[in-house]
Amino acid sequence: QLLKLTAREYGLEVNSSIDERYNLEKATQAACKYLRKSYEKFGSWTMAAAAYNMGQNGLMRSVQKQSANNYYNLHLNAETRQYIFRILAVKEILENPKYFGFIYRNKDLYSMPEYEFIEIDSTISDLYVFASSHGVNYKILKEFNPWLLRSVLPDESRKKYKIKLPVNKDSLIFDNIVK
Repeated sequence: QLLKLTAREYGLEVNSSIDERYNLEKATQAACKYLRKSYEKFGSWTMAAAAYNMGQNGLMRSVQKQSANNYYNLHLNAETRQYIFRILAVKEILENPKYFGFIYRNKDLYSMPEYEFIEIDSTISDLYVFASSHGVNYKILKEFNPWLLRSVLPDESRKKYKIKLPVNKDSLIFDNIVK
């Protein structure tokens, strides 16, 4: 996850009501832009990943202090030293899960419910009412939109926000407990 200032630099809104670092689509785009810029600045994907973990400025300070510009020749903090190897381990497991003892069935995998976006360009003073008026409860609204931090969406500037809602609402709401 990007730090607050970096997130803002890459166009994400971060304040007491909205934190777009939790908006899957926007945060992914910002992270990709950050990684691409880091790659251009440092010249390798391992250095770009290290910059993502410790910040471009932090990595640049380490490069300058140690007169080394290769990830594998730098002495970095423990978290960043392990970061690349954790990414590589996950990549290997995902590419060949059975080899590493991970056996799963399709029904074991998470599948994102089908969703749609509703574009909003004005303040929503009560997200509980908004959710209900769109056929979902507040819990589902928050699960699909974790970037909404409060129960209101202030929008004095009339910025356009895209609120994600499930297409098949009936399968997600349980009004009665089955015993």
